[in-house]
This record gives sequence, C-alpha cells and structure tokens, in this order.
Amino acid sequence: MEDLVKYVQNEFLPNKDFPKFKAGDTVTVYYEIREGEKVRTQLFKGVVIQIKGSGATKTFTVRKISGTVGVERIFPIKLPGIKKIEVNNRGKVRRSRIYYFRELTGKKAKIKESKFKIEK
Repeated sequence: MEDLVKYVQNEFLPNKDFPKFKAGDTVTVYYEIREGEKVRTQLFKGVVIQIKGSGATKTFTVRKISGTVGVERIFPIKLPGIKKIEVNNRGKVRRSRIYYFRELTGKKAKIKESKFKIEK
C-alpha cells in the first residue's frame, strides 16, 4: 500500500528544482495568489524556522517581521503555487528547528551569516 502511495505522489505531483536551504537561512518565496479570476505572484521574505517531513509531505516554515508583529507561514514544498525560492543569506545556527527565534526582538533577533557561498 505504501509503495502505491509513493508511486502516485511521484507521478502526479510537480517536481521542481529548488535550491537547498536549511533552518536559519533567509529565503524569498514567490507564490501565486488567486483573487477571483486574477492571478498574481506575491513574495514572502523571511527566516526559515524549521523544515519538517519528507517526500511529498515536506513543509518549511518561514518567519518575518511585519511592522512589530511576527508573521509565520508554512509552505508545502510540493505546492503547485510556489513559483520559485531564492536563498538570500545563509544563516549559522546550531539547531534544525529554531523556535527560540520567536521570542527574540531587536538586535538579538539577528542570525550570524555563514561564510559559505550561496548555491543556486
């Protein structure tokens, strides 16, 4: 049964080549929004808090500060509405899920930049 589910997921879900990123990286996600019959592309730029799951159920959470309010959005990696993902900065963190980042404000909310080059 599991083999059948994996087969259907691999055959019918779109395969897109996104750059590799991890928790702590600053990314920009370009995704489609439908408003009635109009379709427009909106971007969401923030820090990746976590990457969860595997295969077709893989998701990643991006957090940004809008004004003084923190906004988090969870994106499925196989979402057909995602047009592209850009990695802006590589962050240097020691954990794979940086939930402590939610409580930080001001200068403490900065993540050190990694010295490695950005792969595209």
